[in-house]
Amino acid sequence: MNEVVQYFSSQGLPAIPVMIGYMLVISLIILGFASLYAGITSVVERKIAGRIQSRIGPNYIALKGFLQFLADGLKNLQKEDIIPDQADKPLFRIAPYIVFTGMFLAWVAIPFGPQLIPADINIGIVYIFAVASLNVVGVIMAGWASNNKWSLIGGIRAAAQIVSYEIPSALAALIVIILAGSLSMQDIIKNQGVWPHQWHVTHDPFTAISFFVMFTALLAEGNRTPFDIPEAESELVSGYNTEYSGFRFLLFFFAEWANIYLTGAILTALFLGGWNTPFPMYLPFFGNPIEITGALIFITKTLILSFIIIQLRWTLPRLRVDQLMIVCWKYLIPIAFFNLIGILIWLLVFPKGNLWAALALTFLFGLLIVLFFVRVIRNMIRMKAKPDLNFLP
Repeated sequence: MNEVVQYFSSQGLPAIPVMIGYMLVISLIILGFASLYAGITSVVERKIAGRIQSRIGPNYIALKGFLQFLADGLKNLQKEDIIPDQADKPLFRIAPYIVFTGMFLAWVAIPFGPQLIPADINIGIVYIFAVASLNVVGVIMAGWASNNKWSLIGGIRAAAQIVSYEIPSALAALIVIILAGSLSMQDIIKNQGVWPHQWHVTHDPFTAISFFVMFTALLAEGNRTPFDIPEAESELVSGYNTEYSGFRFLLFFFAEWANIYLTGAILTALFLGGWNTPFPMYLPFFGNPIEITGALIFITKTLILSFIIIQLRWTLPRLRVDQLMIVCWKYLIPIAFFNLIGILIWLLVFPKGNLWAALALTFLFGLLIVLFFVRVIRNMIRMKAKPDLNFLP
């Protein structure tokens, strides 16, 4: 941003109007990219769901259903905006916009490339976690203002879930912050290398485990299956958005689909090398070279993670509320604390890193996990093979 302002200031333009114009242009670019991504993701998710459930999915609106999101968006814009008579109307109206604002502001600190970042904030990761927490406020507000017991239960569940899972995600991010020595998203990416063995996820066994801890926690914070308890259709009709319709109803799902990209982008930046590329290609922009291949690599990594997130929704069953809390407080948080202590010991023993020790311990951890699941599956097979004599005549 400073480089753009300096460039136009050197051309004789006043700084303040340039800053305002820059922020408006960047906001429109972010909104356009997020809207396009959310729309395409909605179609891809429905296509994947159709394939998994042995059906076709959307296939009518242009290009075998690819433009279905445009038809759905226009349909929602034309629907009547109904507000229940007994609802708290001001809070009911503003709740979807708060959820959308929390999602939108988080995009500001997402680095698409070495120079392609809306705002290189020196506390970028803290900023992202802070503004993303606005979703909790919007969801609780929607549940309360609807004056519907199902919506209220969904809002309360969302509050308990999102606040709880922020702890393991923050602890997992703290490990990366210790390695990079900075809170800036760009500095965290620069601390990693081009090749996979130079990424944070392969730095040592504790960062590898932290990657999966953060992946699970961010899924829960985004209300994605198997953690979609606030929207459990089989229990709460539609949860906190039951009473919404039209454009406001669309905003909740817009934020959810855009959050899929945010989840993938955060994981890519913290653990998977970000925009680092072995084959840089530059294009001039306001006199400065902008790396294009780095942005393409960053987006590709994020889209792969987005595909995995969508795949999980239609693969795993939904957890119960008690299981949701157990996963967080009895598993993820203790594991995150164990990783935090482990990384400190690792840095004391190997201050410059040790690739072979990291690979050996990671292989050992992976082998233990595989043996654990083999034992669980073997016990399940034995239980099914053993007849239950209580049901015999």
